[in-house]
Amino acid sequence: MKQSRKHRTTDAMQTPRAGSADDQPTGILAGDGAHLGQGPPGESRNFIILVIYQALMRTGWIFKTESVIMPAVLESLAGAPWMLGCLPMLNRFGQSIPPLLIARRIKVLPLKSRAFIGTTTAMTLMFAGITAIWLTGLDNHPQAASWIYLLLYAMFFTAIGINQLAYNTLQGKLIRPTRRGRLLMIADVIGVTSAVGCAIVLLPRWLHEGSADFEWIFGFSTVLFAAASLMAWQIQELPDHHEEPRKPLRRLFEGAWRTLREDANFRRLAMVSALFTTALLLFPFYQSVARTKLGLGFPMLVWWVVAQNAGTGLFSILTGPIADRFGNRRALIIVTLLICAAPLLAAVLISQEDLGKNTFSLVFLLIGLTPVAQKTFNNYTLEIAPASEHPRYLSTQNLCMAAPLFLSPVAGYLVGLIGFLPVSIGITALLFTGFLLSFGLTEPRDRVPGTPVFTTGDDSAI
Repeated sequence: MKQSRKHRTTDAMQTPRAGSADDQPTGILAGDGAHLGQGPPGESRNFIILVIYQALMRTGWIFKTESVIMPAVLESLAGAPWMLGCLPMLNRFGQSIPPLLIARRIKVLPLKSRAFIGTTTAMTLMFAGITAIWLTGLDNHPQAASWIYLLLYAMFFTAIGINQLAYNTLQGKLIRPTRRGRLLMIADVIGVTSAVGCAIVLLPRWLHEGSADFEWIFGFSTVLFAAASLMAWQIQELPDHHEEPRKPLRRLFEGAWRTLREDANFRRLAMVSALFTTALLLFPFYQSVARTKLGLGFPMLVWWVVAQNAGTGLFSILTGPIADRFGNRRALIIVTLLICAAPLLAAVLISQEDLGKNTFSLVFLLIGLTPVAQKTFNNYTLEIAPASEHPRYLSTQNLCMAAPLFLSPVAGYLVGLIGFLPVSIGITALLFTGFLLSFGLTEPRDRVPGTPVFTTGDDSAI
């Protein structure tokens, strides 16, 4: 008791900005991780702010669901099938290449929250631009509107990519490892509850059998993203100091390659994450194939986005506590297995018309696992990487996850050429390979305290 009291006093003297309430978390913040010592200054306050931020983003995100709303919008603008295939590519390009280019700047930035605030604001502005397509009547010119939509979509996900890098780096700085799973679980459960409630109440007003009021849908998302931007300003952060010299563009990619070459465990993680990401190749086509093969209209989009977000909440409840108690490695093994069921189930339900009409929402329930899995990949990366190298590891991880999605137009072409069933079986085989490889990942919490997690070795270590 005396030792604990002395420790708290010393910590409070060294970090006056944090406040005593933050030094001893209570309620949902109390519990495990005591062996890691005191949390970062202001941890309790920042935990709550990040929960609110994530909940607002999750609620806004349901109105732009990548597997449902966004491809349906592009189809309504007379977007060609190859354009649908471009959506996952633009999505992951924005979340991989820009973060790699900006990783050094975020690393040396004393206050990571500045990048976090700036990118959240940029996301809001980009989505306001998408909303303006319908407010200005530009949708009456579908060809021009389709290209502008794709351009703003790409810019939005560029901001998203840098925002996620800033968020994950900030989370690694402000929240201790054994509470990140809890943050994921609480934020997703609150966010999903809010998102599903808003979707059930509002989307039926804006989605009609043959048309949709997209200006209202995207306008509501814009308002929520703006509210999330205001929350980002409330982050309490002490400046840090990291040095890294500027590098030519080619050296940035060499840094990513060096990370993969020198760290055998991260190399395996990159392979697992790349294989997992192949699940996204089919995302634009689930709603399209279901609507054409099963004869389902726009109103079904409501229940698909509800099912997907309910799945996110359900899998957060499952994986969050598992990650905190048993480690993110265990959670990764589980999510890489569960995602295998989505393409197979979709293929079966599309071939059974009566059954498919009533139960196709189950496919989107499984798709809800994807954002949970991506955050789990990021949390595992934060655990295995040295703290000063978090931006480099995270940006390299995002680059590896993006690589398969440059084949998304090819996947779309194959769906049209040979049908959905053989493509879905091929994707399932890749996903199951990733599941098998995940068993070889290192559990960082088993290491001796003070020793590095990253390992070196040749390909035999994989």
